[in-house]
Order: sequence, then C-alpha cells, then structure tokens
Amino acid sequence: MDPNKAPMAAPRDPAPTPPHPLHPPPTPALLPALPLPEQPLSVTSLPVPDESQLPLPVLVLACDRSSVRRCLDSLLRYRPSATRFPILVSQDCQHPETAAAISSYGDAITRLHPPPHPDPLPVPPEHRKFAGYYKIARHYRWALGHVFNTLHFRAALPLLRSDPSLWCASAWHDNGKERLVDPSRPELLYRTDFFPGLGWLLTSELWAELEPKWPPAFWDDWMRQPEQRRDRACVRPEVSRTVTFGRKGVSHGQFYEQHLRYMLLNRRFVPFTNIDMAYLHRERYDTEWERQLREAQPGELRDLTEINGKTGLNGDSTGSKAAIRIHYHNRESFRAAAKALGIMDDMKAGVPRAAYKGVVTVVFNGRRVYLAPGNGWGGYDPAWG
Repeated sequence: MDPNKAPMAAPRDPAPTPPHPLHPPPTPALLPALPLPEQPLSVTSLPVPDESQLPLPVLVLACDRSSVRRCLDSLLRYRPSATRFPILVSQDCQHPETAAAISSYGDAITRLHPPPHPDPLPVPPEHRKFAGYYKIARHYRWALGHVFNTLHFRAALPLLRSDPSLWCASAWHDNGKERLVDPSRPELLYRTDFFPGLGWLLTSELWAELEPKWPPAFWDDWMRQPEQRRDRACVRPEVSRTVTFGRKGVSHGQFYEQHLRYMLLNRRFVPFTNIDMAYLHRERYDTEWERQLREAQPGELRDLTEINGKTGLNGDSTGSKAAIRIHYHNRESFRAAAKALGIMDDMKAGVPRAAYKGVVTVVFNGRRVYLAPGNGWGGYDPAWG
C-alpha cells in the first residue's frame, strides 16, 4: 500500500436516513481494520485531492526547552510521509541544550536559523514584563515569512480554498477537557469564530495578508481582533489533536492548572480523506447549526444540576432530542454559566472560546449543551472583553 494514500473505505449498506450534516456518522467498518492505534499530533486533517499532493510542512518553534524532543518524537512517530510532511524546526534562543536536542535528529528534520536580533529588544517601557511575548511574535513572523517567502511552500487545502469564510484549521479545542467532549466522536469538526491557535494551518495567501501588519507582541490575541478575523471562522475538532505540556512558559502557567492540564488528546486514527467535508461550508453548516439550536430543549442554569447522563449521547435519547439549550444575556450571565459548565470564561474581542455565532457547545455529564445568546444573534461586542 502506498503510505501517502489513505486506505479506501469498505462498501457500506445504504442508510435508511441521511446522516446528520454536522455530525457525520462514524465508520465502524473502516476504523477497526486500520493498523494505526493512535492519532498523529498534527493539525486537523482535511481532504487533499490526489492531483494536489503538495508539501505540507509542519513548523515547530522552539526556544529554551530541550523537552522539544517530546514534540519531535511524536511528529516523527506518526507522520506518514517525510516528503509530504517535512518537519521544520526554528530555534530562536541561544540555548545549548535545546540546540543539541534539535541537532540530534539529523536529516529527519530541517533546522531553520533565525538571524541575530538587535539587543535589547525594542519593548515599550510599560510592557517590559511582557518581553517574552514580543520575542515570540518576532519569532513567528520570521519563521512563517521564511517558510512562505523563501521556501515557497503552499498550504493548499481544498476546504480553505473553496470557502472564503474560513481562514484557518486548528487541531485545538479550547474547551476540550475530557469530561466536556464526546471521545467516541473524534471525527467531528466544527466552525468557530474564535482563533484557537496551538497547532493551526494557514494558507500562503493569508500569510501575505497578515505579514505586512504582524504585531510586535501578543500575536494570537491580535489574530482574534475583528480587523484581522474579518468575520471569518476556523475549523476546530471535537477532541483536540494536539496538546500543550508543561506549566513553564511566558504565560507563567495561566490557565494550565485549571484547564490545560485536563485536555483530552485524541489517539484514534480518523480517515478524514474518506469523509465529505462539504458540511463545513458556511451556508450548509449554518442551516444545520440553527436547526440544532431550535430543536435543543430550552433550559436554565439550574437545570445543569439535574443532568445525570441517563439521557446522554449514548443512551436511548440521542442527538438533538437529548441536547439542552441554555441562554445567556450579558457577559456576567455567560461567565456564570461557563463556571457552572467548567469551560473557559474569558473572551477576546467579545468572542468566547470555541464559540460560533455566539454559541458554545460542550458535553456535560454525557449530554450535549448549547450555551447560546438569548436576545437573538446580533454579533459580538468587543466591550465584553
């Protein structure tokens, strides 16, 4: 079998009813036959036609952590083709232990060498304590510019190409704690207005748009501003396909103890190339998304204490009939509901994490919950945070 081609799905009997457009059915006839027991730690897979077998590089940014070995070992373990998925590692710090760790991989990776930087780094006096964020933004700008402008790679995935309302695909679910997702459905993908980061895919055209105005610091929050997002969405998974490890970093462990350490990492292979991704196109997706919200049972925050999973996703009552819709009306009521659910309650430019059209969906005690705006959808209010 050609390792660069996905295995063909076995023939299936016709289904009596069409599959749910936003929740495509799993492929029980296919998954058990696949020899890979675990899922690569990579960006969310999307279908690539045979005629477009272009290189899709995996860019790893490193600084002063020799534990980058964990990341590189996982990538090398799971990537199906060195030609299709070259691994590029850019180290921005003069840290001997990390440099030695990267060099030990030899020809298995390509090492990028950022040029020397002016010292000291130009940081506004009021941001001196945030100097690390300025270094990260500078590193991202150089590394992405080098990949797209010097190495001429093109991240040409059909879904991003065919739908201008999408601008990235991410491997990360901001609310992807083990108890908040359906681990039996790793094939589920969603649209989100919140830029996830932490393992994401962009096209060279998008980089050409962003590079001239790349910020000196806090690049990810800058990406979440309306001026950059421009009402475009990202694709994100139900179950995260990448995780962050270790508490140490420029964020000083912010969110780690409460959220990040509990994220579930998918380890099941999903044949995305055999799944029709057309359901993620905006018009079709929005129609189904709105229907699911209408059919979800209206409830109140106090109802969360009565959800015990007996009518959960895997019980007799499945799908939208088992779902509950809880409304929020302002920033305070959203945060109260987020706290009750155990999801992240912060917002960026008014957009909650993992939200789409103001709605955040998770699984709570085995039951699908939609946290939705109660006054109709009128867009995000940046004043909310």
